[in-house]
Amino acid sequence: METTDQLKSNKTEKPINKKKIMKAVGLILEGIGEDPAREGLIKTPGRVANAYEEILSGYWTDPDTLINSALFTVDYDEMVVVKDIEFYSLCEHHMLPFFGKVHVAYLPRNKVLGLSKIPRIVDMFAHRLQVQERMTQQIAEFIQDSINPLGVGVIIEGQHLCMMMRGIKKEQAKMTTSAMLGGFRNRLETRMEFLNMVD
Repeated sequence: METTDQLKSNKTEKPINKKKIMKAVGLILEGIGEDPAREGLIKTPGRVANAYEEILSGYWTDPDTLINSALFTVDYDEMVVVKDIEFYSLCEHHMLPFFGKVHVAYLPRNKVLGLSKIPRIVDMFAHRLQVQERMTQQIAEFIQDSINPLGVGVIIEGQHLCMMMRGIKKEQAKMTTSAMLGGFRNRLETRMEFLNMVD
């Protein structure tokens, strides 16, 4: 699991190599018996490389810029919940998309985070090769480390194309994962309040 300090140490690096991606896509096209030079495919390697640069941008997102001093002193200690945050990610096992909704809650400790920052934090971790379980924990730990609340809760509901369009082919199956830290782990009533709010 990456710590906040490890994230910061890699924040300015942009490891993507579009030439390698384009070469690899060309080989895949040849490997499935296609002609990479035909009209409909000739620009496909470049399009895929550009798409990966966007889809996997979480690897070089700067956490400091992401938070960007958007912490505000507020005399408020009740639960803050942002629910139904859409996300799209790539499964690291098959490099196929998984997508769904994220629900995030925290208990402020005299500080609240700017509203738009929570979806941005979700995107930073979703825009990587991922597994849903790890992503859930990363979001919770990053918020805990960044704003030091009394507790953090994260629930993710995801649908995985690696299970929907191949293999077992269960189109309606959804996966739910959760991470509960601080007050959300230690206090049943707090956890249940969060679960009821996002149900």
